[in-house]
Amino acid sequence: MKRTLLAIGLLLSSGVACAGEAAWGYSGDTGPEQWVKLTPEYSSCAGSHQSPINIDSAVDGKLEPIKFNYTRGSASIINNGHTVQINMLPGNNITVDGIEFELKQFHFHVPSENLINGESFPMEGHLVHADKAGHLAVVAVMFTQGGSNNVLSKAWAQMPQLGETKPLSADISALDILPASRSYYRFEGSLTTPPCSEGVRWLVMKQPVFAAPEQITQFLHVIHHHNNRPVQPVNDRVVLQ
Repeated sequence: MKRTLLAIGLLLSSGVACAGEAAWGYSGDTGPEQWVKLTPEYSSCAGSHQSPINIDSAVDGKLEPIKFNYTRGSASIINNGHTVQINMLPGNNITVDGIEFELKQFHFHVPSENLINGESFPMEGHLVHADKAGHLAVVAVMFTQGGSNNVLSKAWAQMPQLGETKPLSADISALDILPASRSYYRFEGSLTTPPCSEGVRWLVMKQPVFAAPEQITQFLHVIHHHNNRPVQPVNDRVVLQ
């Protein structure tokens, strides 16, 4: 539980390294292959149920629909150097396995972290939820190049620079980032960033949504690098659909 609560704290932080927190990145001496060596706090990065994965097979799990209850807007937008993150107001949640998970924030990775049948997508959004006990559930949405995305248009109009947090004046609803079809893959995994805590419910939407090429380019312009962790071994896990 302590590790899970730490993970939530890191997910909601500004991304500025605190005293004793190991700096990490996406390349070189602090890249994904080195995370587990940076500090004992990142030991889970060598775990057997890590994310992301390549979803190349799935079994029929007769999955119940995810109950989305996104009724409130967003509070702020952050550029923490690892991603651009939108923090949500209280009152947005999903119900999975009869458990309510509150939406804390959503953020982006370019290119996608999870693959579907070996296919990488230009961008992936992660909607991060937590229940009252601190357990995490992440809804992943793939972006493919096409028309302009309304959510990104609103958010990028207030794009923060490195280390900057801005209050959002435009109301941004997480509901608008979801695809029309809510069918999904499910697997047990981890955070895709340090501390790589496991026990995360992953709910990956099958249908992608559109983003304009210039919207993806604008994201990279402020992040300055790709921010995707390579896929991890599936090992003994079963992906359900």
